[in-house]
Amino acid sequence: MAASYDDAVEELFRAPHASFVSERKRLAGELKTAGDKAGATRIGKLNRPPISAWAVNQLWRQARDAFDKLFETASRLREGDLSGTAAHREALAALRTRAATILTEADHSATESTLRRISTTLSAIAAIGNFDPDQPGALTEDRDPPGFEAAGIPGLAASVSPPAKARAATAEAVDAVDAEADDDDDEPSKQEAADAKRRRADEVVAATERAEAAAERRRAEEAKAKKLAERHRHEAALRTAKGDVERRQRDVDRLRKAVGDAEAALEKAEAIVTDLEAKMAELSDDD
Repeated sequence: MAASYDDAVEELFRAPHASFVSERKRLAGELKTAGDKAGATRIGKLNRPPISAWAVNQLWRQARDAFDKLFETASRLREGDLSGTAAHREALAALRTRAATILTEADHSATESTLRRISTTLSAIAAIGNFDPDQPGALTEDRDPPGFEAAGIPGLAASVSPPAKARAATAEAVDAVDAEADDDDDEPSKQEAADAKRRRADEVVAATERAEAAAERRRAEEAKAKKLAERHRHEAALRTAKGDVERRQRDVDRLRKAVGDAEAALEKAEAIVTDLEAKMAELSDDD
């Protein structure tokens, strides 16, 4: 039996996704029996999270080390330490991989759209550094990143934040689906409608990500072109420098040859002087 509201929340969000509604009802009854009517009312109003948010909640419980690394690297980025960018992306990728395992082990499909929503929610949580306003590991809906610039993380907004209109459309669509799915767990027709809305939301997310990918490709191409132009400038400068070295080497070679010729002439002149001096000495002896 849950000893408190917080304990009940922990137990509820740790439960299998399919058991959420029945667990919520059971825990609300236990809190009411224990005299915590306010807690019973509060827990009864908690919406069942979509499968993507449920997976993030399980990551908090089952992959805490990776979660801590995600928060730690995001904190470094917020402080302006962009050297943590690669580590942050690695932490996000590791959590995404672990989420796929959690989903598969729980007999849920680890679809690309679900994994995209998980990555988006993880980015949103990392951007603010916590689960607020929810209790840690108790998300009731997917999160949409505020944009890293808004969260104090410089330099990453262009690469990870969807365009404002697309983000708003995505958030509205997902929120509408979550609300309808939670209110109508036992009504198949409404659930089908909710599923259709979520598929449309997924399409918005996919379109946003395609736009981001195209922008990223453009940035990569621009960076490549800039690097190529810089390389061409360096190659031209190198050719000029090598030509200058060759010219100076030829000058040195000419000077060395001139010095050699001068030294040879000097030796010849000295030999003549020596020979003449010897002859002069002989003539002096004859006298």
